[in-house]
Amino acid sequence: MLSIFLIFVAVLMLFFVMSSIKVVHQGYNYTIEHFGRFIAIAQPGFNFYPAFFYRVGRKVNVMEQVLDIPGQEIITKDNAMVAVDGVVFFQVLDAAKAAYEVSDMYLAILNLATTNLRTVMGSMDLDELLSRRDEINGRLLAVVDNATESWGIKITRVELKDIRPPADIVNAMTRQMKAEREKRATILESEAARQNEINRAEGLKQAQILEAEGRKEAAFRDAEARERSALAEANATKLVSDAIEGGSTQAINYFIAQKYVEAIGMFATSPNAKTILFPVEATQLMGTLGGIGELTRGIMGDHGGLPAPTPPAPRPGRPTAQAGVPTTQGER
Repeated sequence: MLSIFLIFVAVLMLFFVMSSIKVVHQGYNYTIEHFGRFIAIAQPGFNFYPAFFYRVGRKVNVMEQVLDIPGQEIITKDNAMVAVDGVVFFQVLDAAKAAYEVSDMYLAILNLATTNLRTVMGSMDLDELLSRRDEINGRLLAVVDNATESWGIKITRVELKDIRPPADIVNAMTRQMKAEREKRATILESEAARQNEINRAEGLKQAQILEAEGRKEAAFRDAEARERSALAEANATKLVSDAIEGGSTQAINYFIAQKYVEAIGMFATSPNAKTILFPVEATQLMGTLGGIGELTRGIMGDHGGLPAPTPPAPRPGRPTAQAGVPTTQGER
């Protein structure tokens, strides 16, 4: 009987020791209660608390966790119905508060995120919801994290997974986007046409400036040429005047004969006249020819010049010109 008793005591002591050993896995914290009252946190590893006097109250996961927010129908500020779902990332920093400050932390976080999601998104227009997701995530994170701070829980991120507007609003937005793109394309085309016209006008302006510069340069050159021609004519006239003043009439006779011959040549080459009538007095013509001959002899005489030519004899059957009698082109 003694042996049986000792064996029973040994088994009971072994059971007591085994029940008193608490092995906590990594990533978890256990709350230790003494007759129902929280007294300590069992950290990961080996822990010994006498059985029957101490027990594990809650096993709290202290790793970062993710909680899905189910789809919600939310009415926006401009009365548009949208379906929204998201996720919440959180981590328990204080296992005692998470175990004893809130009854069910998962349900509490889910309800808190859902209500604040409706509050934040309900105060915004549809366009803001679609274009300002980062702002929505930031506002939700600030509100939910502030509310869960007293529970020993840290909200690390709040993300919206999807925002689904109604089909008619999606179609309207598609048409609006298409119209906006067509508007931008039209504006770009008009800007291109405007720039093209500006470039063309600039080119025309530069061409006109260059043309004006060319005309200016040509006019300057023409004026310079006329000035030089006038200067030469003035010099020639001065020389003739000096010759006449010196008593020589050869120079004046030479210029008169030259102009006379040029005038007759212009009459003869006129394309608009078939018959030319002009009075020619034989005495004046002979005087002019004589003046030319005298001028020639005077010029060439100093160099052993040639004898003066005699006027040609009239041909038989051809009448000679009489003074004051007009002749025609056919008679000459």
